[in-house]
Amino acid sequence: MNKLARYGEEQLIARSQHGDIAAFNQLIEQYQQLMYGTVFRLLGDHEAAADVTQDAFIAAYKAIKSYRGSASFRAWLLRIGSNMACDYWRRVQRHPTSSLESIVNEDEPHAASTLEVLAVTGPEANPEEYALSRELQEAIQRGLEQLPLEQRTVLVLYDIQGLSYEEVAQVTQISLGTVRSRISRGRARLRTILQEYGELLPQSYRHS
Repeated sequence: MNKLARYGEEQLIARSQHGDIAAFNQLIEQYQQLMYGTVFRLLGDHEAAADVTQDAFIAAYKAIKSYRGSASFRAWLLRIGSNMACDYWRRVQRHPTSSLESIVNEDEPHAASTLEVLAVTGPEANPEEYALSRELQEAIQRGLEQLPLEQRTVLVLYDIQGLSYEEVAQVTQISLGTVRSRISRGRARLRTILQEYGELLPQSYRHS
């Protein structure tokens, strides 16, 4: 975010802290796709993600006076949203009869950084391998849902939503070392899970 955009956001935050709903609505417009995308990737259910996203913004508005700028505003928002999504997931897991289904909307835009979960990093990377099919997107989502919640959360924030290590630490309120460790373990576990979809994977990610 450039300096001018940051200043504009700060003004919207300040106005929201004084009860300006119109200003907060502008913040919602700016962050609703990021919030919804994060919650959906954590839950794998569009309807549940929409409900949790709405509840998260309501909670954020009620709590916005407590925002002091020690973390980035998007990290502050995503901490609220991801905590509510994780709470929802835990409640659902305690009641299997209302378990979530992995539903991927055909029209849902997929962030380019989703590819980082499988991408070869460095100059040797082949961009052609990044053309993921719809089937692989669905496989990634199913794989994410098999990860422990703490690993899933950091992968969604870092690899899919593109937050920095520092922002992920702010959202999850864990140390940078723990963030890196969970990302590493989560990537390794997801890679193993995705091997059953061998034909969908880029060639360099298949077992020889």
